[in-house]
Amino acid sequence: MAGASRPRRRVVLAAAAAGVAAGCTGGGERPRPRRASSHSADPDRPATSAPAARLPQVLAVHPTRTGLAVSRRLAEAVIAGRVHRWRELGGGAGTLRVVRGRDAVAAVRRDPDALAVIRADALGPGVAAVPVAGADPVTEPARYPLTAAAPRGSAPGPVIRTLWTGDIMLGRRVGAAMADARDWQLPFSRTAERLAAADLTVGNLECTLSRAGPPTQGGDSFAADPRAAAGLRRAGFDVLTLANNHLGDFGTEALRRTVRTLRRAGFTTTGAGDGLAEARRPAIAEVRGVRFGILAFNAIGETPAAGDGRPGAYSLRMPPRTGPLDRPGLDRLAAEVAALRDEADVVVVCPHWGEQYTHRPVPAQRTVGRRLAEAGADAVVGAHPHWVQGMELHRGRLIAHSLGNFVFDMDFAPQTRQGVVLELVFWGARLMSVRPMPVVIGDGHVPRFAAGDAAAGILEQVWSTGSGPFSRRG
Repeated sequence: MAGASRPRRRVVLAAAAAGVAAGCTGGGERPRPRRASSHSADPDRPATSAPAARLPQVLAVHPTRTGLAVSRRLAEAVIAGRVHRWRELGGGAGTLRVVRGRDAVAAVRRDPDALAVIRADALGPGVAAVPVAGADPVTEPARYPLTAAAPRGSAPGPVIRTLWTGDIMLGRRVGAAMADARDWQLPFSRTAERLAAADLTVGNLECTLSRAGPPTQGGDSFAADPRAAAGLRRAGFDVLTLANNHLGDFGTEALRRTVRTLRRAGFTTTGAGDGLAEARRPAIAEVRGVRFGILAFNAIGETPAAGDGRPGAYSLRMPPRTGPLDRPGLDRLAAEVAALRDEADVVVVCPHWGEQYTHRPVPAQRTVGRRLAEAGADAVVGAHPHWVQGMELHRGRLIAHSLGNFVFDMDFAPQTRQGVVLELVFWGARLMSVRPMPVVIGDGHVPRFAAGDAAAGILEQVWSTGSGPFSRRG
């Protein structure tokens, strides 16, 4: 992919209006924009008005049953009740329990042995749709071969594929490899095609692009050549979150220069800036008329906390690194999430939090993540632990505790060379599908999408510390 041009995508990037960041402090009520359609208010209960359209008829399974794909004939046999064992679908041992009706999705979320036969408008996070005849009913509804009658006006909104990566560090040995090859896209040479094919791609940049000051963390001070920004852009990234503990590794002037470099390169950023107002300002990305609002915060410290007239990262104090949970700070953050719902159709919060080198989230992650979900975040997508961690649903909203590393030179343990790219697929403003796609960081610190036993091993770590539908315990 070196030197390849970035595919054209229908995404409009912009910083949010300054009033969004200050929305929790008053200033009058803002008009609510037109919301993108999501075609059903209840993700577990299809609408019941007179049929006038058709939607995919879906086989929905527990998220831990990965890799299933069936022929049309086999799918029709499942629907007709003629398939009774998972091995007939390539899904291992056990008895297959087919469920239907209004509680079918909830049954699959609870029971890994259940398979729901449902119309596509009953899908949502916590179940996975099985491709039939090579077509995915969520990403390719028009090509999917099996359909069912649906209410008038229930055609899906625009299908929007988004990808979210773990930590990206382009300094130290990663930077040296790029410089030696004179290829600033080198770290993405095995993933750029898929990253750029998504409608929106978001990553956490955990380094500066400047050495304007002395290193503040010794050998763990991360700085990359500013030319790496062009490689990120060609690889397909649209939005970069900057609220982490390494953006300040070479001082405040380097932080300022990094933000400026990224914005000149065409990125929208969030989570850090020249002062508190800029650091807390959400990124807004519009895709096919759907507005995505993205907030980021740092709970690890080390990068200075942004303040009035003080450059830094938008920060929240919480265990295990920066003290007891700052409840008033969490209240302010939750209010900003609620305010962002007035400006965006989809809201995602990206925290830098937790303990390093463990698959298990600390309790404070669950406390904060759930509060943000209750405030209106459609998803909370975490970073920092450098290992993958589990996922959960809270009131129907996704919390992914850690995606692990994406590009890094931490080759001292297998777990630090592993991560997931999180695929979130929307129909309009409605989250329809959640899929963690495993990656392995190989030679030269270049990640690739994993398959086979390598992929299964990474996913097992996600399921082992997840809860609800994102756990093998169901």
